Amino acid sequence: MEAGPATADRTTSRVPAWVAGVVPLAILGVAIGLFVALGAPGLERNGIPLEEIAVERSELTPGEIELIVRNDGPDPVAISQVLVNDAFVDFEQTSTELGRLATDTITVDYPWIEGEAYEVALVTATGGTVPHSIEVAAETPQADTGFYALMALVGLYVGVIPVGIGMLWLPFVRRVDRRWIGFLLAFTIGLLGWLGLDALLEGTEIAATGSQAFGGAGLVFVGAVVAYLALVGVDGVMRRRRRAAESAGASAWRLATLVAIGIGLHNLGEGLAIGSAYAIGSLALGATLIVGFALHNTTEGLAIVATAADDHRTPRGVALRRFVGLGLLAGAPAILGAWIGASAFNPSAAAFMFGLGAGAIAQVIVQLAPAVRDTANRLLHPLAVGGVLAGLTVMYATSLLISA
Repeated sequence: MEAGPATADRTTSRVPAWVAGVVPLAILGVAIGLFVALGAPGLERNGIPLEEIAVERSELTPGEIELIVRNDGPDPVAISQVLVNDAFVDFEQTSTELGRLATDTITVDYPWIEGEAYEVALVTATGGTVPHSIEVAAETPQADTGFYALMALVGLYVGVIPVGIGMLWLPFVRRVDRRWIGFLLAFTIGLLGWLGLDALLEGTEIAATGSQAFGGAGLVFVGAVVAYLALVGVDGVMRRRRRAAESAGASAWRLATLVAIGIGLHNLGEGLAIGSAYAIGSLALGATLIVGFALHNTTEGLAIVATAADDHRTPRGVALRRFVGLGLLAGAPAILGAWIGASAFNPSAAAFMFGLGAGAIAQVIVQLAPAVRDTANRLLHPLAVGGVLAGLTVMYATSLLISA
């Protein structure tokens, strides 16, 4: 007697669904394990090994140059010689051979002179060379309590204080004509557009200097997509929570929060760049630089208050606390970024963080765009176009004051 369809369904249902999903993965894992255990038959490589070494960081102490290198290639690599300005020098290394993605610290004995430029070349066992430039030699600061306090102070100067000053424009923003609110929102889009573009360019530039095995410049765009989708999800949750009591004030604070998140992620990347550059001695933290960053980032505070200008229902004390929170959300990440950059800088991680900032800013621009439309439902009306161009111009002008 043959089993009918009902009997067959009952037999199949005895196997949990997750088991049916795991079985193909287990078979695939066994197959890959056997392939690797047998030495990848049929894919043996012959000839000269592929050597790809990336110098991720250089640190200078009196009489020594320390290089942190990573093997990006598929084959093991051995460093046999080191040259500084075309002269062979003595060196020490933590390992004699680097496997794929392995790191090594190479300490070079060399009496470098502060302010001079040096060309370092690592010579591999096969005769290949890996160049690395030190444009201006300077002793790497020690990461002690005083150094982290200095980084916190710098982050405060370039992140928290400028954003707070920019938020003082709130009374002015609330008193201007409604049409000019649209202009200010378009101005905000121009500011954010410049910051997003800056984050992409900075991220790709940093990615090019480090290991490419983890994705290189692609990490910038991966970070942008991750941040954009994450903020879309956060925005969806916020919308659902406020749908029962939808009001202009709630919408305004939601947009202001998203703007602060986008600016905060950008400032995280900015702080990361400042901290890492200072740690390797390639950034002069003078008064001009601090003033330049302050002017540049003050407009970020204006971007936050412009989105919340329509809120007149929130009590003054509550609104003040909210604005303080938004200011810290936007500016404080510069301090965290400076700490990370000064102590554990990694080009791949930095590229991903800059991508996060760019993606967050893109999502905020999408959120702000509908509020710029005029009474004829036009997005690109003359006042909006003027606001965007004004925002781009202001950011470009203030960026000229910043020289790294």
